[in-house]
Order: sequence, then C-alpha cells, then structure tokens
Amino acid sequence: MNDEQLIGEALAEAQRGLADGGLPIGSVLADAQGQVVARGHNLRVQSGDPTAHAEVVCIRNAGRRRDWRELTLVSTLSPCVMCTGTGLLFQIPRVVVGENRNFMGAEDLFRERGVELTVLDDERCIAMMRDFIAAQPDLWHEDIGL
Repeated sequence: MNDEQLIGEALAEAQRGLADGGLPIGSVLADAQGQVVARGHNLRVQSGDPTAHAEVVCIRNAGRRRDWRELTLVSTLSPCVMCTGTGLLFQIPRVVVGENRNFMGAEDLFRERGVELTVLDDERCIAMMRDFIAAQPDLWHEDIGL
C-alpha cells in the first residue's frame, strides 16, 4: 500500500473510534512492503485510560517485534509528545500524518531525531477532526489536556 492507502486504513480506525463514542483518531503500522501489521484507534474515552491514544494503542497491538526499524507509523492526526516519544522509543524511522491543521503535535522531535515525516494534508482527516472539535469541544480539550 502507498501512503494514501495507508492513511485510508488509519481513517477507518478513526471512524471506528468515533462510532464507539471516542475521539476520531486512528493509526496503523506498516511493514517495509506497505502491509498493515497493526491497527489502533484512540480508546481513551472507551477505556478510561488517558494514555490510550491511537498511536500507542496501535504500537501495543503490534506486540513484541524485532522489525521496529523497518516500520512506518501512520496517524490521521499529528502525534502528541507522548505518541511521538513512543515512536522514538521503538526507533520507527518513518511517520505519515494525515493532518496537522487541527493539532500540531511534536513533529519537531521526529525531525530532530532523523525520522522521515510526511504530512499529507488529507482533506478527509482535516474535516473529520474539525467537525469533531466543533461538535465536542469539551471532550477534545479533555483529551489534549486543556
């Protein structure tokens, strides 16, 4: 799969999160051949776990691996500092972001560590997050700590 297809997979995860009453943020991990090896969406509301962001859930779902340095982390929204740190901890060399207009995460930390970062400015991701923030500002602010 290419980056656009992978963001489509992450977007499907985000839509699952929204349908379950949570935040619409989704993530996938892909191997060097572009095949999805793990999926996750934000489960913070559903689980009551404040660390259950999409990227962290996705990485947890990947389980024990030895190929972290060959994977690509894909997220519908720019990863926060916690999710960025998790990606850096496992030395994931490439990150694809659907959008960073509604929230700018810690992209500078990825770049400082030599991670290849691609922001797609995907209109579907932008609209989904914009609409969610407008409809549920309290839940959004709770998630990002405001």
